[in-house]
Parts: sequence; C-alpha cells; structure tokens
Amino acid sequence: MIYRFKKENAARRPGAVTIGEAIGKLLDSYRLHTKFDETSVKVHWEKLVGQEIASRTTSIYVKDKVLFLQLNSSPLTNELVIAKQKLITSLNREFGYELITDIVFI
Repeated sequence: MIYRFKKENAARRPGAVTIGEAIGKLLDSYRLHTKFDETSVKVHWEKLVGQEIASRTTSIYVKDKVLFLQLNSSPLTNELVIAKQKLITSLNREFGYELITDIVFI
C-alpha cells in the first residue's frame, strides 16, 4: 500500500484518542461495559473454553454476574461442576475483573 506520508513520522493530534479508547469511554459513560462483557462471554465462548465444551453447550447467558450454562452432556456437566471455581477464575482473568461470581448449570 502506498502512503502519502510516512507512518513513522505521523503523529496524532493533541487530544485525539484511538477508536478502542473512544468505545471504552462510551461504554463506561453509559454504564454498559459490564453488559458488553456479559455478551462477549456468549460470543467468545468457544475461544474461552475450547471446542469440546463449546460444542456441547446448548444455552449460555449471564445475568447479575451469574453464568447460566445448559449442556447436553451429563458427564461434562459433572466435570465442570468439579472445576467450577477454576472456570470462574479463568473467565475473570480473561476479562480483567470480576465479571462472573457463580455458575449455574441448568
């Protein structure tokens, strides 16, 4: 790609923010950041837990910091009940704050 100006010499104007920062500020100002992350759990579920668990997940949603999961495999459900705290910790680490406090298997 041919640029008119060299990227190395380009500087932002004072006070200019990146799109990511602007979206973050927008979500914070309307207090939607938590709701956005709750929706992100559903969208990125396969990446967060892997294909094996994601393929057996039939329903997933977050409400009031509680993750509700419905799985079509009883043995997998039992395994996740045993590893519930580890799963909560890894999800919260991925988002950088306490997004999930409990997991309910339905």
